[in-house]
Amino acid sequence: MEPTPADDAPQAAAVPGTVPPLVERYLEHVRVEKRLAARTVELYRLDLVRLTEAALAAGVALPEVQNHHIRRWVAQMHSGGRSARGIALILSGWRGFYRWLGREALVASNPVQDVRAPRAARLLPKALGVDEAVQLASHHQVRDDPWLEARDAAMVELLYGCGLRVGELVGLDVKASVGAERCGRGWIDLQAAEVHVLGKGGKRRSVPLGGAARLALARWLAVRGAPGAEGTASEATALFPGRHGTRLTAQSVWQRLRRRSQLAGLATPVHPHMLRHSFASHLLQSSGDLRAVQELLGHASITSTQVYTRLDFQHLARAYDAAHPRAKIRGGGSGGQGEPGG
Repeated sequence: MEPTPADDAPQAAAVPGTVPPLVERYLEHVRVEKRLAARTVELYRLDLVRLTEAALAAGVALPEVQNHHIRRWVAQMHSGGRSARGIALILSGWRGFYRWLGREALVASNPVQDVRAPRAARLLPKALGVDEAVQLASHHQVRDDPWLEARDAAMVELLYGCGLRVGELVGLDVKASVGAERCGRGWIDLQAAEVHVLGKGGKRRSVPLGGAARLALARWLAVRGAPGAEGTASEATALFPGRHGTRLTAQSVWQRLRRRSQLAGLATPVHPHMLRHSFASHLLQSSGDLRAVQELLGHASITSTQVYTRLDFQHLARAYDAAHPRAKIRGGGSGGQGEPGG
């Protein structure tokens, strides 16, 4: 049945927090026909209350709202301090409402269709300072089981020294194999000083292994399959197994890294992606080579890498092993600052 004029008149929503019958019909539609959750329907209601009150203040009925009205209300919400994400969610609710009105032949066009929320400010990723990153990578936990210490130290060096995602890290095998190719896993090649990873979208890339990472991996591989070592299994292919010989999970890496950063005396608990951010930020600050960092991170678009452009780059056109603070081992004997942890 077509709504009567009273259904969509501005006066119908004179009481704050209420919606006209036309909106109630739409909410019933999403509740019954689309079977949306009660919480989602309530959020839709709140967004449409906001729309109804804005239309009332403008003196227009809901089916008469035009594109310029929507743009003005978006500007008002933005200037009032509402976040870009919040505005985007509100617009999504309004867009669905007017799409339904179009199907009901109550509007000729959707006034929200081409309106977008203001672009959200892109926050800089959280990265450690160089000294903090080296402090973590150089940390040696003497009270830990030597097997766990060697494994965790190697994981830190790969996360920070190669900029791997945690999923890429746990997907590594000890060597290349038909199984690794078939199952979409990566592997390390110590002789070539490279790590081959399978990134997002099934894209493979190769990242150079710096000196610290090579030493840490060599120490780990020396004990990984040692007889009697807790949790190891010589036949396992995973580079980083857990206590029971199964491939380590991303959640376990998060927990081990958080613990290790606290034991190393860092003020902020560290998560794997923070080390990836640190890798990118420190390398970019040293080299200024945005394209090279893009390739090393496996970003499909340079836009994703540009977030790491920070103040006052040192424009030094160096290769990776000269630019990254953990790429080469500095002299000074055992336990020096340049030695990798564990």
